[in-house]
Amino acid sequence: MRKILLNERGVALVLVILMISVIIAVTLKLNISSRSEIYEAANLGDGIRAACAAKSGFYMGEALLIEDITDLDSMNEDWANLESVSAGSETLFNGEYFRLNIEDESGKISINSLVDGNEYSKKIEGLLMRFLSLPEFNLDEQQARDIVDAVKDWIDEDDEITEFGAENMHYSGLQNPYACKNAPLDCIEELLMIKGITEDLFYGTGETAGIAKYLTLHGKGRININTAPNLILKALSADITDEMISDMNEFRRDEENNLSDSLWYKNVYGMAGITIAQSLITTESDIFRITSTGYMNDMSKRVSGVIERHTNDKAIKILSWKVN
Repeated sequence: MRKILLNERGVALVLVILMISVIIAVTLKLNISSRSEIYEAANLGDGIRAACAAKSGFYMGEALLIEDITDLDSMNEDWANLESVSAGSETLFNGEYFRLNIEDESGKISINSLVDGNEYSKKIEGLLMRFLSLPEFNLDEQQARDIVDAVKDWIDEDDEITEFGAENMHYSGLQNPYACKNAPLDCIEELLMIKGITEDLFYGTGETAGIAKYLTLHGKGRININTAPNLILKALSADITDEMISDMNEFRRDEENNLSDSLWYKNVYGMAGITIAQSLITTESDIFRITSTGYMNDMSKRVSGVIERHTNDKAIKILSWKVN
């Protein structure tokens, strides 16, 4: 009898231990689940606050561009120097802040302007050829020619192949075939679908530059010489050297110099004999890309968009908008 009682007590002890183990496991699981939900809720809240900060920065960028009512656009203006605005955002909110950047799209090459009807726009063709032939892209002249022709065929409305270009016959024969668009580009990444444009050329590598940040879908083809990146300046004329680019940058950063006339480059040392087609350059801009990134703790949200500014009535038209 005593042995049976001892056995029963042993079984009961084992059951108690098992039940305690189950309770502990369930409790730990519930604790982990609850903590996970708490963290998810906190991250969701931080994400919302970061997104709101990013949108606030975007609207701040719009306001700066609307209030810029000068007769020229240059890198000396408030919209181009945003360090203090970004730093000041930390005092506007309760923990969240934004970092703001504005780019002048008129300082880039308008890729959709390459085609005029079904023919080349000669000024954009020449500009794009000089640009792609720069040593920074590691392309020879024939490779640059192939790409320019292929871009034209992608944009123009006909199905006739432009010398070294490509139409439906080429694209339909790919492993994953698709049609030649025969219409203007809708996003800059669409260039990756065009014959000859590789990811290395588009994005750049550690050794070569990428073309993406120098091209735009917008505008009518005139380059703002006051805001154009160095590689665009160099492509404006085959006679412009690296030394001239350095001197041009120094000249256009000097607030004492008059940049309202696009011929100011002739006042730069050694450039009196340089000629840039007047139809290719300007000193005014109306299309800008605003990028605002909001931060809250470990969360970040980005708002980017291209806007068209109308200085006459101080209005803004949003051409594209992206949140990520």
